[in-house]
Amino acid sequence: MSVAAPAPPSAPSTAAAPPPVSALDQFATFRAVLSRDLFVTGRELVGFLLQVFIQPLFMLLIFGKVLSDLGYASADFSNVLLPGVIALNAFLIGLENTALPMMMDFSFTREIEDRLLSPMAIPLVALEKIVFGGIRGLIAGVVLIPVGMLMLGVTWPWAVVLKVVGVLAIGALVGAAVGLAFGTLVPTQHIQIMFTVVMTPIMFTGATQFPLLGLDSLRWYQVICSLNPLTYISEGTRSLVGPPGVESLPLWLCMCVLAGVFVVFSMIGMRGFMRRAMD
Repeated sequence: MSVAAPAPPSAPSTAAAPPPVSALDQFATFRAVLSRDLFVTGRELVGFLLQVFIQPLFMLLIFGKVLSDLGYASADFSNVLLPGVIALNAFLIGLENTALPMMMDFSFTREIEDRLLSPMAIPLVALEKIVFGGIRGLIAGVVLIPVGMLMLGVTWPWAVVLKVVGVLAIGALVGAAVGLAFGTLVPTQHIQIMFTVVMTPIMFTGATQFPLLGLDSLRWYQVICSLNPLTYISEGTRSLVGPPGVESLPLWLCMCVLAGVFVVFSMIGMRGFMRRAMD
């Protein structure tokens, strides 16, 4: 009687690497994630509009309406103020709606983990945050145009309005890129300090209430304002709709500066996002 030798154990099989996701599939995932975020914005529309309207409406009311009616500001000041406040709204809403969700996603909610598991590259997750913040900033700037024009009695030609929307779109994306950098670099426990130390100077050195070239007699303040990216959104908008006699920076110069700021802060934000995602 013969006894068969036991079969040798088979070598452990190596886990198969997941197949690479094509660029088209990654783009489809990008659109799906962006559509979901926009759908959520639609469900929170009332809260979003309150965030968009309250602060700029009071600025237009006090500085553009009350001071003009009391004789402390000229009628042309409304034409100077409105483009600046619209630019401020687009920039700040884009910044806030990228920085704040980013801090919460990486801290207590951990919602970012679902995004990181989606079939698209990690930098695309960060880019979606910029695009989404930019869209919210653009909406914030556009909806303020008819309200501000009606409140202050200002009129712009339709052709110029379309160009203003283009400037606001670029400005909102720049704000979102700056928000991505802040949201990934500033620790969550320092969020209040960031809004006090960073946001307030941005609001009051962004040439929103005055033209940059009108600060020739205050050269030191003009230099400080020229370092603020918001200045170039205000000046770019004001160059299209500013009143006669008010000089603004050329639009091409504003666009070049904003493009450079967008690239620099996007790279900083992407690097911070990758570091936080790998922790």
